[in-house]
Amino acid sequence: MNIECSQIGGVRVEIVRKKIKNLHIGCYPPDGRVRVAAPENLSPDAIRLAVLTRMSWIKRKQAAFLKQERQTERRFVSGETHFLFGRPLRLEVERWDKKVHRISRLGNDRLLFRVPVESTLGQMRRWMEAWQKSELRKQATPRLETWETRLGVRTSKWGIRPMRTKWGSCNPHKGIIWLNSDLAKKPMRMIDYVIVHELAHLISPRHDEKFRAVLDNALPRWRNIRNELNALPLSAWTDATSEQIGTHRP
Repeated sequence: MNIECSQIGGVRVEIVRKKIKNLHIGCYPPDGRVRVAAPENLSPDAIRLAVLTRMSWIKRKQAAFLKQERQTERRFVSGETHFLFGRPLRLEVERWDKKVHRISRLGNDRLLFRVPVESTLGQMRRWMEAWQKSELRKQATPRLETWETRLGVRTSKWGIRPMRTKWGSCNPHKGIIWLNSDLAKKPMRMIDYVIVHELAHLISPRHDEKFRAVLDNALPRWRNIRNELNALPLSAWTDATSEQIGTHRP
């Protein structure tokens, strides 16, 4: 697979050459990244013309992404709302003399965050992100195994990491799947959708009829769920989201 970048009509375009018959243009949240999947033998001029022909659509999609609601940056103070699997939780921050931090649920609507007295905002953010990833892993592990059995596939490795433009990714040749750590904030049906979407790529690497048939059979409402997921507020990104946590399969 050959990847290159080009400026077309004032827009940065990522061009991926693959062994495919038809050209595909995608515009992806949260910032309107443009990606072209093109046949290996298609000329640069043909790719440029195809992108320019779709430029009005690209501009509309990018404008819609820019208008999409984003979560305010969390300051980790009492009274803030944090989300876990679609449920809003009111944060209660307690600073104590211990050198360790603790995060625990209080009923169905509160989250207790105990931290050392001198904790910084950056530390609190990293601790919360690590906890959310841990909670996501607990929920995603049995779901992934269930869907693997239903679809008759198996990953060689899967993990959780921050992603700016995708809810998940799959390397079908190596059998590796990654889930966006931000899914910890989304409802379970959306986590199922992303898992099934990525596992379906182990059956068909492309978004073709075979791929869509897998989703139609496994999750008949997958298009509605996908639209719900993409309409939810995007996270406020910071440099603190660089940590990666992987989970290797036995």
